[in-house]
Amino acid sequence: MARLDLLKNVNANPKRRRALFVGVLVVAAIVLVWMVTTGITTYIRPYESGIRQSRYTGGISATARVGPALVFTGPGVTYHLFPAVVQTLNLSTSGGEGDNDSDDSRTIPSLEVDSSDGSKIQIDGTILYRITDPYTVMTKIGPGRLFEDNALIPKGQQALKQALGQLRAEDFYSETLRVDATNKARDALNADVKEYGLVVDHVLVRQYRYLQDYQSQIEERKVQDQLVFTNQSMTEAKKMEAARVKIDAEGQARVDLEQKRGDTEVQKIAAEADLYSRKKRAEGDLLVSLAKAKGTELENAAYKTSAGADNLVGLDMAKVLEGIDVVFLQGGPGGTNPLDLNQTLRMFDMEGR
Repeated sequence: MARLDLLKNVNANPKRRRALFVGVLVVAAIVLVWMVTTGITTYIRPYESGIRQSRYTGGISATARVGPALVFTGPGVTYHLFPAVVQTLNLSTSGGEGDNDSDDSRTIPSLEVDSSDGSKIQIDGTILYRITDPYTVMTKIGPGRLFEDNALIPKGQQALKQALGQLRAEDFYSETLRVDATNKARDALNADVKEYGLVVDHVLVRQYRYLQDYQSQIEERKVQDQLVFTNQSMTEAKKMEAARVKIDAEGQARVDLEQKRGDTEVQKIAAEADLYSRKKRAEGDLLVSLAKAKGTELENAAYKTSAGADNLVGLDMAKVLEGIDVVFLQGGPGGTNPLDLNQTLRMFDMEGR
């Protein structure tokens, strides 16, 4: 009855009801904080995955819990968290061990590589990798970041030394050879860490440094090589220029030959045309002369056989008298009268023809 009376008083008084609600919230918050601080719950962030391990039942769970999630652990239960995003392992001399480390990045000292010709080269590089199977990582390597110390770092250094160690010191200047070597290192590293649930996406060489003495030798050798290449290029250029001059001369000779051949053909054609013209003109002149001779022959024949030929001769003779103003006449039997046409014809023995 007393408890019912207390509830009635609370419901009847709004202030008491509000105070009771606040008290319940405070108690709940205290309980929640206690649970979190005492390890009863574990928060798995969005870029993490958790593997459950129980000391009493089930052991290590083969199924990973992907964040974000708040999970209750309970007695003897622990969630081991592993990153679910790409991780970066930097090899750099810019900082010491552990400098610039973050949740997804770690820095270790640079790597010293012995080249195939015995030179020592210091390498700054980056390895980008992912955890593909947290359960395998947990069971074969262990919790936390042991996968870096026990697998990725030693095997990555070994793969880089083996792949880059096949290059000569001067081969590092060649981007193609350098990239091929880093790709071989990536493939070898993937083969080594695959069994631990890790995958390497990229292996990059950001910088490489020779020892100072060898650096000077390399630079001097490169200068000498450049001089050799320059001389070879100049020699080759001279050969090409000589070949060009030869080709130009041969081409000009062909042009001149063809020009002369063309001029000869033109002269030959012109000569043949002139010969043909002269021949045809001579043939024409011959035909005209023959025609004229034939006409003269016919005309003479006509004069000999025609009755009017005598008269034509007389007319021609009469033309002789043209322009004569005075005519002398001689009378008698032996006299001559040039105006007497018949007498004139008889004189020339042409009468009666």
